[in-house]
Amino acid sequence: MNSSLKDKLAVLPEKPGCYLMKNASGDIIYVGKAKVLKNRVRSYFTGSHDGKTQLLVSEIVDFEYIVVSSAIEALVLECNLIKQHNPRYNVMLRDDKTYPYIKITNEKQPRLEITRKVVKDKARYFGPYPNAGAASEVKKLLDRLYPLRKCRTMPKQVCLYYHMGQCLAPCVQEVPAEENQRLVEAISKFLDGGHEEMKQELTEKMMQAAENMEFERAKEYRDQIKSIEAVMEKQKVTLTDTTDRDIIGYAVEKGWMCVQVFYMRQGKMIERDTTSFPYYGDEAEDFMSYVSQFYYDKQNALPKEILLPEESDTELLGEWLGVKVVAPKRSKKRELVKMASENARIALQEKFALMSKDDARTIQAVHNLGHILGIGTPNRIEAFDNSNIQGTEPVSAMVVFTDGRPDKREYRKFKIKTVEGPDDYGSMREVIRRRYTRLLKENGPMPDLIVIDGGRGQISAAMDVLENELGLYIPVCGLAKDEKHRTAQLMFGDPPEPVELKRDSYEFYLLQRVQDEVHRFAITFHRQSRSKTMLSSQLDDIPGIGEKRRKLLFTHFGSLKKMREATVEDFRQLGIGDKLAKEIISHLRKLES
Repeated sequence: MNSSLKDKLAVLPEKPGCYLMKNASGDIIYVGKAKVLKNRVRSYFTGSHDGKTQLLVSEIVDFEYIVVSSAIEALVLECNLIKQHNPRYNVMLRDDKTYPYIKITNEKQPRLEITRKVVKDKARYFGPYPNAGAASEVKKLLDRLYPLRKCRTMPKQVCLYYHMGQCLAPCVQEVPAEENQRLVEAISKFLDGGHEEMKQELTEKMMQAAENMEFERAKEYRDQIKSIEAVMEKQKVTLTDTTDRDIIGYAVEKGWMCVQVFYMRQGKMIERDTTSFPYYGDEAEDFMSYVSQFYYDKQNALPKEILLPEESDTELLGEWLGVKVVAPKRSKKRELVKMASENARIALQEKFALMSKDDARTIQAVHNLGHILGIGTPNRIEAFDNSNIQGTEPVSAMVVFTDGRPDKREYRKFKIKTVEGPDDYGSMREVIRRRYTRLLKENGPMPDLIVIDGGRGQISAAMDVLENELGLYIPVCGLAKDEKHRTAQLMFGDPPEPVELKRDSYEFYLLQRVQDEVHRFAITFHRQSRSKTMLSSQLDDIPGIGEKRRKLLFTHFGSLKKMREATVEDFRQLGIGDKLAKEIISHLRKLES
């Protein structure tokens, strides 16, 4: 077991959830559920196991997990994840079967039935229920209490159910629509959570039967109560509305933000996307900036509904994307957003716990990296990355790692000035030239190693500027990525060639952290630039608002929403007259309506 896996096992939460085991290729090979994640996941790596489990454990190099609020949610989520990823080592639940639902059919004479498929037929669905036996028992109880028709095909004469008082016999007599509706609403109320009254009634009957020494009847009531409790335990990872939606939550800590996106398709939660990055402004504004950029890249795959935390500005995003964007304040949807935010919070806690564990190994990794490259210990590493979308708003960013640790005070942002269009090599030349020309003038500390997020072309462009223009001979390496956009290869030398580096080594992990950090810093800066451009464009049509005033407004208010809600007096602080202030407020409110 590699050291990073040991560290992740040490910081697992003591909460219910699902875990996804991955192999060296990053493929999900096993999905499981746990009442306590910490105990269950650790158990794979301790003690003895049968042959199949040993084979599974031998392939595990990483894992991830999703925290839920109850064991039953873990059970339903496990089913969804197995069907989505079809892991090699999962045997159960890989067929077409799903957990059952209780359905009230959409017919003139409705029926109650158990089904395993949810279709858009205007029927009412309740579930899913992981305990199929309990669901069947509850249906039998409802059949006895509410006399909807029982027969799938109408018979020509009344059946036994009519004589038992469990059917109104629509086959031979007219049943008013109002009566059917009353029964349907009563069943719906029961299955939507109004079952406590029925439990209380059954409990009283059970106690009375026990007092009368009718133990068989008392046992029957007890079993009905247990079935109701098993079926009515709430879960929110599968909804019956079959709607495609994304649920997004976030958490912040120590200058970092983690965003979790849960993908719910056809009403079932099937996947999760996690991103962590340092943020530099207002957390709500940076979160919305991230979300807008997230969907800018994926406009062809938009869901029907997006759920965001309550403090989010949903209006502008919904108008831009053309889909329903909601910040729910109640119901299961609000609980889903809270679940995404809770997972984000736990992910950040895990990140910082892992970082605090590897101090000594990080310092050793810096020393080993220098030895591998033959350059001495690179105590100061400067890393660069470019960011643009089809050449628009090109920016670059630089991060500094001192003794293997990010030194955020030394980070720098660059807006590309001399390059037009998507020219990555030209952008790299400009940034390297600007950075080290300034250091030479100011006699600033030079790095021991420069890391470029890119391959041979970017490395050669940087070395050409350093050596031929500035006369600096600083080691430059590049980090090439694979098709999944993960750190794949270290490039070094003149000409640059691949350097053999074990993927599970701390040297490789250090380079991954450097690359991730500079990439996230660059992306964050690019999102901020694009977001301001996108938002400020709404002010362009107002006479008297130029670039200077636009920057002043955004610096002071932070968002269009706050400008829209501001008073004329708020604008006076910026030296903006009452007339122009009224025009700004009126213009923004008109765009909103």
